[in-house]
Amino acid sequence: MTMTTPALLFPAISLLLLAYTNRFLVLAQLIRQLNTREGGTVRDMAKRQIENLRQRMFLIRSMQRWGVISFVLCTLSMFFLFMQWGLAGQIAFAASLGSLMLSLLVSLYEIQISCNAIKIELESMEQEQT
Repeated sequence: MTMTTPALLFPAISLLLLAYTNRFLVLAQLIRQLNTREGGTVRDMAKRQIENLRQRMFLIRSMQRWGVISFVLCTLSMFFLFMQWGLAGQIAFAASLGSLMLSLLVSLYEIQISCNAIKIELESMEQEQT
C-alpha cells in the first residue's frame, strides 16, 4: 500500500464532516424555531419533537466524532507509510475505514430518526385539519 491510498479518503471525509456540520446547524435552527413557536407552553407534539431532536443531536455528535477519528487515523496511516512502517500504516488505515463505516451507519440511523420527526409534523398537521 502506498501513501496515496489513504490520501484518497481525505476529500471524502472532509465532505462528510461538512455535511454533518450542516445537519447540526439545521437541527440547531429547528430547535430555536420550536422554542420560539412553543414559548412557555409545550404541547404533546412539541414534547415528542423535543425528544426526537435530543436524540438526533446525540447521533450527529457521534457521527462527527467517528468522522474525526477516521480523519485522524487516516492521517496517522499516511505518516506511518511515510516513515515506511507498512504494517502500522495498514492497521491505521483499516481502523480509519472502520471508523468511517461507523460514522456512516450512525448517519443512516439519524436519517431514520429524522423521518420520524417528519411523521410527527404530519400527524400534527392532520390533527389541525380535523
